[in-house]
Amino acid sequence: MHDERDAIIYVGKAVSLRKRVHQYFQPSHDEGIKKAQMVRQIVRFEYIVTDSELEALVLECNLIKEHRPKYNTMLRDDKTYPFIKVTLGEDFPRVLFSRQQKKDKSRYFGPYTSAGAVRDTIELVNKIYGLRTCSRVLPRDVGKERPCLNYHIHQCAGPCQGYVAREEYRGQVDAVMEFLNGNYGAVLKSLEEKMTRASEQMEYEKAIEYRELLGSVRKIAQKQKVTHTDGEDKDIIALAADERDAVVQVFFIRSGKLIGRDHFYIRIGTEDRREELLSTFIKQFYSGTPFIPREIMLQEKVADRLVLEEWLEKKRGGRVYVRIPKKGMKEKLMELAKKNAELVLAQDREKIRREEGRTIGAMKEIGKLLELTDLQRVEAYDISNTNGFETVGSMVVYEKGKPKRSDYRKFKLRTVAGPDDYASMHEVLTRRFTHGIQEMEALSGKELSGEYGSFTRFPDLIMMDGGRGQVNIALRVLEELKLAIPVCGMVKDDNHRTRGLYYNNVEIPIDRAGEGFKLITRIQDEAHRFAIEYHRSLRSKEQVHSVLDDIPGIGPARRKALMKHYQSLDAIKNATEEELAATDAMSAKAAHSVYCFFHSGKENGASG
Repeated sequence: MHDERDAIIYVGKAVSLRKRVHQYFQPSHDEGIKKAQMVRQIVRFEYIVTDSELEALVLECNLIKEHRPKYNTMLRDDKTYPFIKVTLGEDFPRVLFSRQQKKDKSRYFGPYTSAGAVRDTIELVNKIYGLRTCSRVLPRDVGKERPCLNYHIHQCAGPCQGYVAREEYRGQVDAVMEFLNGNYGAVLKSLEEKMTRASEQMEYEKAIEYRELLGSVRKIAQKQKVTHTDGEDKDIIALAADERDAVVQVFFIRSGKLIGRDHFYIRIGTEDRREELLSTFIKQFYSGTPFIPREIMLQEKVADRLVLEEWLEKKRGGRVYVRIPKKGMKEKLMELAKKNAELVLAQDREKIRREEGRTIGAMKEIGKLLELTDLQRVEAYDISNTNGFETVGSMVVYEKGKPKRSDYRKFKLRTVAGPDDYASMHEVLTRRFTHGIQEMEALSGKELSGEYGSFTRFPDLIMMDGGRGQVNIALRVLEELKLAIPVCGMVKDDNHRTRGLYYNNVEIPIDRAGEGFKLITRIQDEAHRFAIEYHRSLRSKEQVHSVLDDIPGIGPARRKALMKHYQSLDAIKNATEEELAATDAMSAKAAHSVYCFFHSGKENGASG
């Protein structure tokens, strides 16, 4: 469903779409206040016919995730859960932190609910088993560089120097995987023996080190509380709701152990039914997480359970059961999850209200100040340079009062020479909106697919870092491109603090104590920060330049080899052509080029 600005405000599916849509427009059919508001805003419909309910569910999930329509029930936050990755595809595997579970030769453990706990565990197993943490390609790079600090402090066995055989190292990796599977007994026994032996031999520092490692392992082992003896993976999902908000509590059980829990906020309407909220949560949560457990337990039935199971099975690549526990340990865990959800909702109700005031409420304040209705998306721009050197532009995006960093964009100026902020801003805005128009034209006539370009969605308001001059530049660009988008300037006082908004040729004062003013300040600071960081990165790249870069035929690898062998530029200058040719990675032709560069005046720009 699209509104008058052609924004997607609702995505839905039904076995009979005609009947479902028809219901919205029947006077006798009451869908509640939220749906009534939605119906009044509908300008046109767009629909796609699929071959099955499963295809419709997958498409619905993808479109809601892509467009986040206003009237769909949405999770208030997107979370990703970390994994521990063992790179078994390498000859000398490493244990790494990962946010994604890819289809590669690696072995993944998790997901876990605490990133801090994952990093602590990785650090612990590397200490115990002496695994490498470097990114060197082994065995190709064996002996090419000196061993790192970890080898010298006895936390790495030194595979980069060939000090440990591949088979012995893989034995340590196998032991790590046993540890990560929860088999701590062998590790505890081994550490206790080493601690006792070191103590008997009066190697007290080593004994203390083993004692600390032993304590760390025991701490991790104690956190793993067995909840069921079947050793299965399950998620237990419970919902608590009031008239405005809902909290979903999820208990994560992996290999029969409760490894953690998390909660999620959902904004709801009074007419939303619990079974619909649970179904919505399942679709949105599991469309974004790489791990699907074998069993998902709910506190009550959902209408499209069979379709959900089929969809989850395709994602998991194996059977998935959606069940409602009635007795035993599973029912007790469900009751515990429900109590936790109710507790979080009660404790965080005020926190939710405050967060809304900082974000959605602040956007409403700005909209009211500028007499703009339904202000959702704001884009702000800034320019950064040093006396016209490496001029760059930044575009930051805020939606519903929160930064949408995936839509941030950087611009390196192409046509402006020197410190001309107005001309620079004209180029940045022209490129941004021209790109958006081109993407929209490329998509015209196509059905909904979710494959929208990054510039396609235009803002409800453009905020410029400055007053009349910057606003007029933006208005000129919009006039040239025949676009109608409100523009305001964020005006600063003599102390460089925001004092008001310049809009429709009038400076509008702002209540400095209001949330709207605080949001404007955050947007202004964010646009400035993003531009400065990009400018600094370009400036530092330009400044890190070696005279060796100017020699024909000398790239990064040969430059590094020369500096490693000769240690200084003077030593390279004084080397003979034969000595240069004997250096690693150097050919006779490259050596001749270096020798001629330094002995024919080319370093000073002369020909020779």
